[in-house]
Amino acid sequence: MASVTGAGAKAGWRPSFHLVLVLAMAAYVFIGFGITYIVPEIVGTRPPDSPIVHLHGAAFFSWILLLVTQASLINAKNVKLHRSLGMLGVAVATFAVTMGVFIMLAAASITKLQGVGPSVFWLNVTAPPSFGIVFAMAIRAVKRPEMHRNLMVIATTGILMPGINRVYMQGLGIQHFTFIETYLTMDAFIAACLWHERRTLGRISRATWTGAGIIVGLELLNFPISTTAWWSDFVFWLGSFVHYE
Repeated sequence: MASVTGAGAKAGWRPSFHLVLVLAMAAYVFIGFGITYIVPEIVGTRPPDSPIVHLHGAAFFSWILLLVTQASLINAKNVKLHRSLGMLGVAVATFAVTMGVFIMLAAASITKLQGVGPSVFWLNVTAPPSFGIVFAMAIRAVKRPEMHRNLMVIATTGILMPGINRVYMQGLGIQHFTFIETYLTMDAFIAACLWHERRTLGRISRATWTGAGIIVGLELLNFPISTTAWWSDFVFWLGSFVHYE
């Protein structure tokens, strides 16, 4: 690889739009879970968890770290290495979706659905498939880099709520469950992608609109659906498939 010096080298390492966005997302994840999971696990103050909890965490953190790595490689213009990690990305994303489903079923088997429980379970149930669908759309758009990157960010936005919520509640001390604050943060990431695509390509693609619509649409459907009696019955039905303690 040819080396560059001076102004060209500095320009090559200037943080790109997507790298900045991905780093902000990673900050929410690792700060939020750092408070409630990583640090307590390291210092020994967290109660013992079952293996599925650690596997779920490993899958989720691996995806975020890989996303940062991929954005950094594109920022450094190392497209060849970025592409060589493509199949790893598919494997990690599949692992994340699978563990998301497993942890959702495990939680459904022990939940009492008290308070905001039904609305929280809307997130647990819808996050894995929404991430998987938008991720698949991103893979399909791999030959259209701007769309591909935006859809990857939008897909990840759909699984950010646990990290964002922990920052606001455990980090900032907000007492209520921060649905609105977290949704607004997620929507800000999505809006930034839409704005950037419009600014870069002159329009927003149908695929990007669709990906954004899936995530935002599920946000809007949360309270109308999760507050119904049949939703609680559905969650308990899901929990009947597993036994988890």
